[in-house]
Amino acid sequence: MSIVIAMDGPSGSGKSTVARKIAQAHGLSYLDTGAMYRAVAWWALHQGIDLNSGAEVVAAAQNIPLELSLDPLAQRFVCDGIDITQAIREPDLSKVVSLVAVNLDLRKVMLHWQQSIIQQETMPDGQSGGRGIVAEGRDITTVVAPDADVRVLLTASEEARLARRAKEVRGSDDAQNLAATRDEVVRRDAMDATVSQFMTAADGVHTIDSSHLNIEEVVEIVNQLIAKHHAVLATSSQMADEAEEAEQAQMLKSFLGEYELEPEDLTLLEDNYEVFSQSEVAGYPVLAIVGRPNVGKSTLVNRIVGKRVAVVQDEPGVTRDRVRYEAHWNGRPFTVVDTGGWELEVSGIDKSVALQSELAIAQSDAVLLVVDATVGITDTDEQIVRLLRKSGKPVVLAANKVDSFQQEADAALLWNLGLGQPFPVSALHGRGTGDLLDQVMKELPLESAVATKQPKNGPRRIALLGRPNVGKSSLLNKLAGENRVVVDPLAGTTRDPVDELIELDDRIWTFVDTAGIRRRVHQTRGADYYASLRTQGALAKAELGLALIDASQELTEQDIRVMQQIIDSGRAMVVVCNKWDLVDEERRYQLDRELERELVQMQWAERVNLSALTGWHTNRLTRAMDTALASWDKRISTGKLNAFLGELVAAKPHPVRSGKQPRILFAAQVANRPPKFVLFTSGFLDHGYRRFIERRLREGFGFSGSPIQISVRVREKRKRK
Repeated sequence: MSIVIAMDGPSGSGKSTVARKIAQAHGLSYLDTGAMYRAVAWWALHQGIDLNSGAEVVAAAQNIPLELSLDPLAQRFVCDGIDITQAIREPDLSKVVSLVAVNLDLRKVMLHWQQSIIQQETMPDGQSGGRGIVAEGRDITTVVAPDADVRVLLTASEEARLARRAKEVRGSDDAQNLAATRDEVVRRDAMDATVSQFMTAADGVHTIDSSHLNIEEVVEIVNQLIAKHHAVLATSSQMADEAEEAEQAQMLKSFLGEYELEPEDLTLLEDNYEVFSQSEVAGYPVLAIVGRPNVGKSTLVNRIVGKRVAVVQDEPGVTRDRVRYEAHWNGRPFTVVDTGGWELEVSGIDKSVALQSELAIAQSDAVLLVVDATVGITDTDEQIVRLLRKSGKPVVLAANKVDSFQQEADAALLWNLGLGQPFPVSALHGRGTGDLLDQVMKELPLESAVATKQPKNGPRRIALLGRPNVGKSSLLNKLAGENRVVVDPLAGTTRDPVDELIELDDRIWTFVDTAGIRRRVHQTRGADYYASLRTQGALAKAELGLALIDASQELTEQDIRVMQQIIDSGRAMVVVCNKWDLVDEERRYQLDRELERELVQMQWAERVNLSALTGWHTNRLTRAMDTALASWDKRISTGKLNAFLGELVAAKPHPVRSGKQPRILFAAQVANRPPKFVLFTSGFLDHGYRRFIERRLREGFGFSGSPIQISVRVREKRKRK
């Protein structure tokens, strides 16, 4: 949240040094208002203006070509192309600057200028990103920023101030320099005191006497005041929320006394807002499951996880990426990584799949090697064993497809791999998996050495969706800065949803790469059919959907269906126009017309043009996702909502239908994620009028990037007895 800190005080009290350190420590902008007066004085003298000529000085200030930096580490003043940062600190200028500072007409001009700078730095597009500003100078706490969040008056004894000022300006506090400084400081303070108050604190301003304190001690006191402000603000926010809930409860109670409601309506109006829960937890140990193709790795993954999460089909090469799932055994959580089949001397997509298996081994705490006991040891199995020994990871050997006691002799032959005891299991029937997992728990550490740390409440979950071959996997790899998933010109490369933790703009996000959504799910067969179902499930678990389209090609029915699927699922949405490096001026014009025509009901969606191949404009994704998720999370108080709708209906009432004009009696937001509104009316509302209300809600409260849902409950007023 933004904050404004105002620091006042006489010369030599240390306010400039303290203010700069506070701004630096909290990432805020820094404004030295005294330097602004010095710059005006320099400019007036540079123009040949007598500083006693008040009107001419004011005119000069109104037209001064001044560029000032608000960076506390690099304060710089450039006037008409001349760097005057040092010139305005010269003793000769310090002697005459008060002639400018006491000009009342000039102070009005400077006041407006300074207040506009402070206001700008509390906005999101300010130099500090809207975090706030530390402003210091005369009259800051009382005139320029009387409503600042933290107001401080720094003072000190005359002896301490003179000594500091002499060292600052003349480099020494010997007797001669003290005498020269005394004349300058005392005279200037006396002159400035005729038009401003900076020696005593006004109401609400904290006084800090720095006579016997060093800079670090003063900074610590100011930091305590800032911390206290944040604590009070948090408490006030909580009290405001409680007051709002009490107000809403009272309005609902009053409304229920006037109109009859069905039980389902009461449920809708209860203030139980939906909360999306994250399943991932930071620091879980990671178990990679590897083996050659078609030995039953994905089947074993489903058995360990306890449900059908991985696509399984009786043919090799179904799994291609390394896919993470959460699992538990005997109360211990861990992460299972399913991988594609590893093979030696392969090319194309098979080589990419094998590389993903090797990366899974490197980024795991332990490895579960799956071997087909009915086939025995193959050359590929022996190559995998060599790979595992080089990795140095703990390995557990699973002899799969041992469906009966008679087949356990086949499993015994796997001792020859040199990995210790082979555990006979049947992933299909669950036989022996308990003993296998007991051994896995012995090898897995309690805390992972490789798992990515996550925020306490879990990262936001983003699903990448689109038709096949629009660049979903390429975008995920580009954002991650490495090849996390398999990318191949073959359409439909991705089959299982792939969860990856990626850091963007100093935050951790969960991106989910999904299989391409095809024209008709029911027309697909085998692995592609189950991949489509997994994609739908991944969207249901996500908070936001990135709808990728190929900007170089004409918008298709499939693209529109993907976006509609995101909206139907109630998720926030960002439309990503990928492959922008292949788009020329003519295609850009055509694409704008296509989006305008086809997305007429989705104009609220955020849009980003980028190239996953080159990385162009991928840095704009975070801002678009933040905007959409903020809208998705947004709540409007019942009081604000009904006041807004009251003004809206008064300005444009519903058309009369059959001699009756339906009215909106009451409205409430009953949920967020996505925002859902219920309108209680005296009659049916036309769909066109509902769309009008939705459009005005978006204009009035935002909701950019998020669908909103509006339902209507028609109620007749209760007949009084």
